Amino acid sequence: MRFKRAFLARIGGLALAVGAASLLAGCEDSMTGSAMRAYYPVPPETLALMRNKDTSQNAPVLIRTYKKEAELEIWKMKADGHYTHLKTFPMCRWSGQLGPKVREGDRQVPEGFYSITPGQMNPNSAYYLSFNVGYPNALDRALGHTGGSIMVHGVCSSAGCFSMTDQQIAEIYALARDAFNGGQRAIQMQSYPFHMNAENMAKYRADPNIAFWKQLKEGSDNFEVTEAEVNVGVCDKHYIFNQTPAGNGRLEPTEPCPALKHDDTTWAQVEAKETEDGAKVAELVAQGVKPVHTVYADGGQHPSFANSNLPEVSRPDALAQGPVDIALDEGKGGKKKPVPPAVQLAQAKADAAKQTQAQLPAAPAKPETVAAYAPAPAEKSGGDSVLNRVMWWKSSDPQTTASTAAAASPADAAPAADAQPVNVPLPPRRQISQASATPADQH
Repeated sequence: MRFKRAFLARIGGLALAVGAASLLAGCEDSMTGSAMRAYYPVPPETLALMRNKDTSQNAPVLIRTYKKEAELEIWKMKADGHYTHLKTFPMCRWSGQLGPKVREGDRQVPEGFYSITPGQMNPNSAYYLSFNVGYPNALDRALGHTGGSIMVHGVCSSAGCFSMTDQQIAEIYALARDAFNGGQRAIQMQSYPFHMNAENMAKYRADPNIAFWKQLKEGSDNFEVTEAEVNVGVCDKHYIFNQTPAGNGRLEPTEPCPALKHDDTTWAQVEAKETEDGAKVAELVAQGVKPVHTVYADGGQHPSFANSNLPEVSRPDALAQGPVDIALDEGKGGKKKPVPPAVQLAQAKADAAKQTQAQLPAAPAKPETVAAYAPAPAEKSGGDSVLNRVMWWKSSDPQTTASTAAAASPADAAPAADAQPVNVPLPPRRQISQASATPADQH
């Protein structure tokens, strides 16, 4: 009997030990599952794509994003040192308006050239995975722009960030992680309002942000002609690209630009591209492309997500409204003001009336005729950039030619991207322990 009791006690103790071990194992598995997100491998099909494009898993990465088109591009360096486009991820959510981020709480996704280092990677993000894009950069600080902790992250929710799906951010994070493991010290991220082509530059030629966007286009052109990471500097509160001080000095973001030197071959290639694009802009304007200012209720997302029934998405009511293009009036003196919808409707009615009138029998011709004429083009402004010297539509001065018109103050636009922030609830967060969310997630 005593032997039986001892045997049962040993069996009970063993069962208790096994039960405790299983509980510990379950806890460990849960923690490991969360931590392992940062170690997910790059998908086999993406690795095969790399081989087809003459690049490798640990080769350097470069990121380009476009708000209007809601796209995030991954570029990889090939064996010859030039970057090639690897793949494009449709962006699940971005917030705010087209235009740069100006202050904390404006919900703006920043635009410009940013740098991502290994220390900005966040494997314990409340948004599945994330990395900080590096806002504010030197130009943002020189202009007095405020705010911070702008991320590329999972969970389809944005209050100023580049939001992807969890599956997408797992792959993007893995691509950046492997590039850092291969020795890359910083990843350049180029954030644009839209694809910097002639069509968009013609369409947005009168937008209040056009002077800034022309700077971004110059940087984009430098990348596209060289297929290499752009050397970005800031002086006189402006970007400069692939240029360095001629002497031993250094660039100061708020000071006038010193004498600069550049590679003549690259400079000539950029000039040629900008001249070609300038001619296309002029052609589109001549064909009747009207200037507009695009207004969003609160950002957008890629059309591929329209009917995807995502479990989480921020402000679906704002997404449902979609963007609205407001016509801009290139009036006297180059002043540009949004045309209110009521005025647009009245204009449409007037145009219809004119068309009806044109169908009536013609009146007898008058003996006198008045010859139509086109006003002489205004004098070109003379800035320091490549585009200023070679194209009529390039100007860093908001008051430019009558053909292109100058950028009006934000007060003239409706509504401006840097309008006063409103009380908007933060995006939904995953239910995780407080310890797992780092301060870098607080955007």
